[in-house]
Amino acid sequence: MLPHDPDDRLRLLIVGVNPGLWTAAVNAPFARPGNRFWPSLHRAGLTDHQIDASLGLTLEDEEHLLNRGIGITNLTGRPTVRADQLTREELTVAGRRLVDRADELRPGAIAIAGITAYRTAFGLPKAALGPQDPATVPGWPTDVPLWVVPQPSGLNAHENIDTLAAKWRAVWEIAGKH
Repeated sequence: MLPHDPDDRLRLLIVGVNPGLWTAAVNAPFARPGNRFWPSLHRAGLTDHQIDASLGLTLEDEEHLLNRGIGITNLTGRPTVRADQLTREELTVAGRRLVDRADELRPGAIAIAGITAYRTAFGLPKAALGPQDPATVPGWPTDVPLWVVPQPSGLNAHENIDTLAAKWRAVWEIAGKH
């Protein structure tokens, strides 16, 4: 989900790892019921209302996100039951594609939702959550802040809606400055 008009600059490009089977079935990002992505975005103030993507995104919700300057994509489009079913090669190729997309779109910031996939995609095994040094990612445009936020799936027991929301607020603030 990206802007239709190339002159509409994104404030924030959110990058999931890959679609789960439910997400692929309804063709909407982070759609599995119980996923904490949409509640955390709303609690962080990135959306004006709680979006329910479990049956697909409505046209109104897509327009709302785009009007807020939010685009959503994935590192790779191959659906799996779990992200750890992706190969290292798939993620490495996806990382190179994301560098190209960052250079093309130049959003205010890019946030990747998933530290393990980020580490694999960019060959950075010691990377931590939070803002990243663009110089560590070959070819990354230095004027596009890069963040890694936790995977919002219920499988990630270390996070809850409030802790995820705090991380989204931090990314959103930085994205508004670029």
